[in-house]
Amino acid sequence: MNISKEQINDLTAVIKLSIEKSDYANRVEDVMKDYRKKVQMPGFRAGKVPASVVQKMYGKSILVDEINKLVSSNLSNYITDNKLNLLGEPLPSEKQTQIDFDTQEAFDFYFDIAEAPAFEAQLSKKDKLPYYGIEVTNDMLEQQMKMVTGRFGKNDPVEVVGEKSMVNGDFEQLGVEENAIRTENAVVSMTVFADEKAKSILLGAKVGDEVVFEPKTAFTSDNEISYVLKISQEEAAELSGEFKFVVKEITEYVDAELNQDMFNQLYGEGIVNSIDEFNDKVKEELVKTLTIESDYRFNLDAREQLTSKFKMDLPAEFLVRWIKATNRGDQNLTDEQIEKELPKFFEDLKWQLIKNKLIEDNSIKIEQADIIGTAKKAARMQFMQYGLSNIPEDYLESYAKDMLSKEEQRRQFAEGALNDKVLEYIKEAVKLEEKEVSRDEFNKLFDKN
Repeated sequence: MNISKEQINDLTAVIKLSIEKSDYANRVEDVMKDYRKKVQMPGFRAGKVPASVVQKMYGKSILVDEINKLVSSNLSNYITDNKLNLLGEPLPSEKQTQIDFDTQEAFDFYFDIAEAPAFEAQLSKKDKLPYYGIEVTNDMLEQQMKMVTGRFGKNDPVEVVGEKSMVNGDFEQLGVEENAIRTENAVVSMTVFADEKAKSILLGAKVGDEVVFEPKTAFTSDNEISYVLKISQEEAAELSGEFKFVVKEITEYVDAELNQDMFNQLYGEGIVNSIDEFNDKVKEELVKTLTIESDYRFNLDAREQLTSKFKMDLPAEFLVRWIKATNRGDQNLTDEQIEKELPKFFEDLKWQLIKNKLIEDNSIKIEQADIIGTAKKAARMQFMQYGLSNIPEDYLESYAKDMLSKEEQRRQFAEGALNDKVLEYIKEAVKLEEKEVSRDEFNKLFDKN
């Protein structure tokens, strides 16, 4: 077999694979023998079907299959051995001539390839990038404290129905003699009333009191009526008339008390020992969360500035062909949509090439510990969404390793760890223009994206 590369221009080339009969004859013969052992045909014992019959039935498909395997493996090896940094994947060349497997014994295969452009990606303190820190306000701290302590609150009994009460009681439909709806232990939240008149009827009621109102006008939706009265959506839609409601229990949510027991539950024994230390801990966690947002903004700004700074040409014609070829199976993706998405695709590709260049030139690497660290960070964020901040380190590590056991997630965390390393390098290499902004000002930065 002979493999050669013809350079078309700086970024594109054609790889030619020439295959002779001697390259594939033994492979085809071995497969044919194996087929003959396994093929079953009426009138012949197993393994005794004549070679000519097997050749007639399967010869061409075996030949095509073995040549395709030969082409694929040798093309892949050539790319690897010659360290070709390709964009996309090789495509059947427009130079390819029609192949006749019935008559030909020698074959030429042509593949178009595109190589990544050569460019420099040097950074220095002359390069300036903004880094936006989000100002921590008292309101933000208060909201964070409520979120942290929220899961320790509880519903306590109260004597009188108030604006935020949860009321447990029994409903009975009035004016209906047969099949009247009766619902025991229905739970009504005073915050879901749509009708102020109906709400005022229940406000001030005590345990044992009976009130009458129309659920259809009182509640916000048929879905709410269905939930409260424990009936179907269809029944709720057709409902009309008044119901009697007998109050059995009244409760209201009460925030947890800030004490040592709660501190221990949140952060572990003896980690936080006073309200001041609790405030400091909450602020520390809030800053960590806001830093994640600041880093995300920095990633966008670095991407925008560096893709503008480092100029490079891309083989647009080849890439359009490649995108269309790889998305051919997506019936919903039209040529017009592909053309519309091209600018974003090219920007994404440029940014990836820049990151790859920085990784190569500066020997940026990740270790297993980096991947585990990224997985642990993701796991910690998941737990924090449920108000769980005091997760033991060994449990976090075990949870992270379980996520990494899934190949796709492992790949994503590895990419995330490498991306973090690249951004850390950029932060150190350039001059950061650090700016503290309000939450509103920070949010407005995304209006242009």
